[in-house]
Amino acid sequence: MDEKKKKRDSVGKGLYLMYLACLAGALVLIGRLAYIQFFWRPEPVIERALTPQSEKVTIDPDRGAILARDGRMLAMTVPSYEVRMDCTTQLNAEAEWQEKAKQLAEGLSRILKDKSADQYYRLISDGRKKRNGYLRICSDINLDTYNRIAALPLFNEGQYKGGIITVRKMVRVYPYGKLARRTIGFVRDNNSTVGNRNVGLEGKYDYRLHGKEGEQYVRVIDNRSRVRDYSRRSRAAEDGMDIRTTLDIDIQDIADAALRSQIEEEQDIEGGCLVVMDVKTGAIRAMVNLLRDTTSHTLEEYQNLAIGRRGEPGSVFKTVTLTSVLSDGYIKSLEEKIPTNHGIVRNARLQPDVHITDYERENKTREISILDGFKMSSNYVFATLAVENYSADPQKYIDNIYLYKLGEAFDFDLEGLRTPEIPNPGSVAWSGNTTLGSIGFGYSTGETPLHILTFYNALANKGRMMRPYLVESVEQHGLVMDKMGPSVLNAAICSRAVADTVTRALSKVTEEGTARRLRNAALPVAGKTGTSFAVFDTNADPKNPYVDRQGRRKYQGTFVGFFPTDDPRYSVICTVYSKPTRKSFQGGGLPAQAVKELVDRVWSIDPYWNGSLEKTAKLAKMEPAMPDIKEGEVPDVRGLGIKDAVYAIENAGFRCTYTGIGHVASQQLEGKTVKLVLK
Repeated sequence: MDEKKKKRDSVGKGLYLMYLACLAGALVLIGRLAYIQFFWRPEPVIERALTPQSEKVTIDPDRGAILARDGRMLAMTVPSYEVRMDCTTQLNAEAEWQEKAKQLAEGLSRILKDKSADQYYRLISDGRKKRNGYLRICSDINLDTYNRIAALPLFNEGQYKGGIITVRKMVRVYPYGKLARRTIGFVRDNNSTVGNRNVGLEGKYDYRLHGKEGEQYVRVIDNRSRVRDYSRRSRAAEDGMDIRTTLDIDIQDIADAALRSQIEEEQDIEGGCLVVMDVKTGAIRAMVNLLRDTTSHTLEEYQNLAIGRRGEPGSVFKTVTLTSVLSDGYIKSLEEKIPTNHGIVRNARLQPDVHITDYERENKTREISILDGFKMSSNYVFATLAVENYSADPQKYIDNIYLYKLGEAFDFDLEGLRTPEIPNPGSVAWSGNTTLGSIGFGYSTGETPLHILTFYNALANKGRMMRPYLVESVEQHGLVMDKMGPSVLNAAICSRAVADTVTRALSKVTEEGTARRLRNAALPVAGKTGTSFAVFDTNADPKNPYVDRQGRRKYQGTFVGFFPTDDPRYSVICTVYSKPTRKSFQGGGLPAQAVKELVDRVWSIDPYWNGSLEKTAKLAKMEPAMPDIKEGEVPDVRGLGIKDAVYAIENAGFRCTYTGIGHVASQQLEGKTVKLVLK
């Protein structure tokens, strides 16, 4: 018994010692764990190497859209996709991978139609051999195309097994192409305007369109992907606001086509602009700026000529003189007469007006009425009105010009509105009655087309001058956040009676005077022509800065007015600029003809004048003109609008590019791309 008891005691002691040893080890381990958890810090180098680092990334906002007045998109941001491939996946299943790669190649060829299935398979196989982990498959595709590609064999297995790598970016698109491009502006992406300059509305309102960047923290996990670090604070991006403009895209299209039709084939014309304004509000309904490319000789929207090119306005400024003398009471009626004096302005060193001597001979008279002088656009008549009535106080005449806002750069919704040049009495540029007389008929000054149009618009509005504007409102998700709208530059530049009298004179110009091309327009037009010469900065004739050494001139021809005469709704200006030429370009020629085309087409589309169909009217049954669409066959889309044409072509399995505006005039297949020309 004693032996057994001793053995049990020795075993118990052993177990007890083992227990103590385990307890001690556990306490040490717990202590070590507590130390590591709360007190121990690894070497900084080791900590950085083994701990996933959080990285702050910027979340880009979606750029706001630019809208026409009726909500149609003029500029918008859409997603574009690039697809690349990691060819190093599934290395342990080579035969299976190769079979799927062949199916992938067939699918890519069928969807993209830019390479054959064999070409795609060779591309992918070569990437496999070279262990290419970032092989480019395609780029600049839309979401629908991307989804179809992502459903193909291999790619439908995801990035880490199938190898598909997706690069998504937001790109700026302009659904109406180059229409109003200089007015709308352009950006490469949401972070930079082209050339880092304020170009059009995109540049001027970039701070509203851009939105606010957000930020969040991400960290890299084991499979090299990045996940959001929720332990760090993030800030969501605020999308940009939308800009609703005053532009009427239909009138813009008409204006662009009207100006192009007049100057496109005339290679001596450098460019031109055409602006349409709403009389009552000052809203710009169309702004076209075309300049001829020096290499291709095509007309493009390179510069905003309407606000950025300043020149001597010519005879369109005679309306300013007429308004001034009527407002100041120097003449009471358009039928008042002044002596013709053989076209020589007294007390001023100005060229004699040869048109007056012709008038004297044809009418056997030595007097001419103000109205006749206005209709024939006589320099003598309006130089005489300025000199005889303001020579004692020329500042009064200059003050009137400033009253008409023709001497300052008022606030406008685009950058770059030039300040007019008006000489002041007593300055170095002032040569007494000679300068006064030349201002009277539109020389010795510098004006932009927009300044001239704003003045004429005020006459159409019975003396109330509205500020021209392009932005109607700033919106967020359809809600108006900032209302712009009309504003007044001058409540009354003249009395209603003076505005009516000047309007009568302007209507006579289109009925019997220098703008007779507009006599048969669909709506009655009141307006004035103007022709001036541009000064040569280089190569000028030493005796005449308006002529170069080869005897050529540079013309600026303008027509400005409003329609319909009795109840004006729109005011319009068209100015064309010539290269150095021996031809003659007058305001009553190309500009007046372009305005007539615009008036006729605006009349034809606007229910304001044409009314609307009664409910009881019977309409012919209209069938859609869409062609039959068959996979792999190019549909005939001639005559369709661009949206219908693109829909038909892409659904037939082809890509589509286009140039021009209007409807499809011709189409040409090049490879798997159909090129359309719109006119």
